[in-house]
Amino acid sequence: MGSLDRTANTMSAFEQANKDLDYDVLIVGAGLSGIYSLLRMRQLGLRVRVLEAGEAEGGTWFWNRYPGARFDSESFSYIFSFSQEVLDEWSWTEQFSPQPETLKYIQFLTKKFDLKHDMKFNTRIHSAKFETSQNIWRLTDETGHQYTTRYLITAMGILNQPTLPDIPGVNDYKGTAFHTARWPSDHSALNGKRVGIIGTGATAIQTIQEIYKVVGSLTVFQRTPNWTAPLRNSKITPEEMAEIRRQYPEIFRKCLESYSCFVHMSDDRKTTDMSREELYAKWEELYQLPGFSKVLGVSKDIFTDREVNKLYSDFHAAKIRARIRDPVVAEKLIPKCHGFGTRRTPLESGYYEAFNEPNVELVDIKENPIERITEKGILLKDGQEHEFDVLIYATGFDAVTGSFNAVEFEGVGEQKLRDTWSRGIQTYLGLTVKGFPNMFMVMGPHQMFGNIPRSIEYAVDWVADFISYARENNVQYVEARQEKMDEWYQHVDEVGQGLLSNEVDSWMTGVNKNLKHKQKRSLTRYNGPAPGYRKRCDDVKARNYADFVLG
Repeated sequence: MGSLDRTANTMSAFEQANKDLDYDVLIVGAGLSGIYSLLRMRQLGLRVRVLEAGEAEGGTWFWNRYPGARFDSESFSYIFSFSQEVLDEWSWTEQFSPQPETLKYIQFLTKKFDLKHDMKFNTRIHSAKFETSQNIWRLTDETGHQYTTRYLITAMGILNQPTLPDIPGVNDYKGTAFHTARWPSDHSALNGKRVGIIGTGATAIQTIQEIYKVVGSLTVFQRTPNWTAPLRNSKITPEEMAEIRRQYPEIFRKCLESYSCFVHMSDDRKTTDMSREELYAKWEELYQLPGFSKVLGVSKDIFTDREVNKLYSDFHAAKIRARIRDPVVAEKLIPKCHGFGTRRTPLESGYYEAFNEPNVELVDIKENPIERITEKGILLKDGQEHEFDVLIYATGFDAVTGSFNAVEFEGVGEQKLRDTWSRGIQTYLGLTVKGFPNMFMVMGPHQMFGNIPRSIEYAVDWVADFISYARENNVQYVEARQEKMDEWYQHVDEVGQGLLSNEVDSWMTGVNKNLKHKQKRSLTRYNGPAPGYRKRCDDVKARNYADFVLG
């Protein structure tokens, strides 16, 4: 930060152009993306600030404190790789880290690199407008305070904006009600209570398997059942952690080479190349392993071939039936409208067993829809009313684009980002959007998500490399070209061709039935292999960013 003390005579052209601005770079969000972005901008010696809506750092792991919240990817692959000191000093205690430990890891990073003094908390951004007269961004928070910057980095996360169900009467309920992403600090508030929960997605699965043990009664309202499989978590001993440290180079190599940045590698054989005996032996082996092995360790044709996918779905359906005593309940919990792995597959630790307990009831709201939420609980179409002490909304998020829609992003010619994307998401490399110069998205749409920290590190490093180039070459303006956005959209579409997941309504295809404003169905993520994504981005960098309009 020594450049702050320079006189006008010793300033570089880049510094001279930015001297009247509040910052060289502003970052929105203090989760993992924002933390690493801040660290990299600091390393470049830039004037930088993180603006965060929450009262502390952590992002997803700050907000999501519901019982059972944890990784379903291995802790040792979720850690950042940029600092050998951090790898040497930080120890995980579980194979799949619970939320409190993950938050402690983030706090550890913040403290170790002394990042907090460049963060401003309790600061929710209302608008971000690009001013073409100076080629700068002006951000305004909800209090009306303004911030000016040359470059803007969005680090707002892909699952950030919680959504309530699109059901009449949501605001009429007089008891205690909350979304899972806004869980109250007193976890004992559920003890012995009559609890209703709407939703059976990833968050609900983790929540249900924990809270049924302490509530008086639990009624689960399910619209669409989801496939899930055993997590098989275990503790990590100090000796095991020492061995993991020795294996970090190999762990990161596997993540780098794998399709979606996890340690699991797919089976290169076609399903049809194996005998039934071989096939079921392989699937049984994967089923007994921890983590995403049963999702990512199978043959790729499971995700493209309808008949093969049905075979694998039937394998998992049989596992579900074996774990639930009531065959009627079992059938309701087995998805019929999508195959295994065609939506995000969460992992569980005793989810199905919860439905064997006498205090747990499953209500299929496709058979008997919710008419409305009342002052006392939930009224069903058949006239039956369930009364509750506590109502939990496990109804997910306005995923990927929701955090952008929550801010009034205004680019060149006063165009609104939410209007631009309402006609279909378009980006270049998932990092930039034409008409919104000098703005870079970390974990924006059309990026490779997969194992999030692996993807964050790459995206942030790419952005940092560009801003370093911009400083050295006095670039004050960068904007995606329309033809490059068109090419990228076509590429994203092509790598998604044939995937059964892209035929299914989910947040990965831009469909959220809880939203009152409906967005055009559109792929929200990059579906190709992560190594291929990185190569394309690296090629743009190698050409000195000639794909962009620079000025």
